[in-house]
Amino acid sequence: MDFLKSIPSHMDFKGQQLAEQVFQAIIILFAVVGFIWGYLVQQFVQTVYMVGAGFILSCILTLPPWPMFRRNPLPWQKKKEESDEKKDGAKEKRVTKKKEKSK
Repeated sequence: MDFLKSIPSHMDFKGQQLAEQVFQAIIILFAVVGFIWGYLVQQFVQTVYMVGAGFILSCILTLPPWPMFRRNPLPWQKKKEESDEKKDGAKEKRVTKKKEKSK
């Protein structure tokens, strides 16, 4: 199980945008080339095969979170630790405000 946890499974926002652009470029390129090839050999099935090959290639290149899609991680803030007294004080303030509003 430790092996599975060590595999990165995220992609940053710019990586998602890059993956989308790569996916679209590959699909369009293979569709155009496939259409031309299918027209030349007069078999539509060749066009479908080319688009299918482009789809498989684009899935291999864009679905896994390759390192090129993880170059811009978000700087998350550190978790703040609150003491129990502060939590209780915040709850009391909320309860007091609700009572005042109901009057």
